[in-house]
Amino acid sequence: MMYRTSTAMERFPIALSKIEGIVLGIDPGSRVTGYGVIAVDGKQLNYLASGCIKPSRGALPQRLGEIFLGVAKLIGDHGADVLAIEDVFLARNPSSALKLGQARGVAIAAGVAADLDVYEYAARAVKKAVVGTGRASKAQVQHMVRVLLNLPGVPSPDAADALAIAICHVNTAIGSGTHAAAADAGPKTRWEK
Repeated sequence: MMYRTSTAMERFPIALSKIEGIVLGIDPGSRVTGYGVIAVDGKQLNYLASGCIKPSRGALPQRLGEIFLGVAKLIGDHGADVLAIEDVFLARNPSSALKLGQARGVAIAAGVAADLDVYEYAARAVKKAVVGTGRASKAQVQHMVRVLLNLPGVPSPDAADALAIAICHVNTAIGSGTHAAAADAGPKTRWEK
């Protein structure tokens, strides 16, 4: 397996001894769903993959099906142990909020169907975990994800958000000692199997 190793943990030392495995981060959207896959191994975050699931321009049910299948394929291809996803936020447009919720729902369903624990994190919590402030811009998130994972370039905004969600889960799990204990450690929801 090829991946880049982060040196960020040397700059920000944290006890990672109990947290190991592969985390799939999802930034849901009905038009573009970002994904980021990282492995936690000992004291290092290792970048595995990132990108976007871009469903065809068909009707919403077909796009949702493509998102479900895309997330399911990512879980299988990378052997994900945990799925971390951005929580719902208030949107000005109710129709957009409903579509976002449906995209989240099919991503969560793909994780649950694969028997993964699914964790949800508020956007502000993700930004705070990665950048240090809940009001960080997309550019700041992209920059810090690149630095923390020692990437050669800046990931796309959706992929960077998904990687940030995965990093947020790892940081939360570290603070609580295990992936399972992360369910009790902060402002998120854990979907039970």
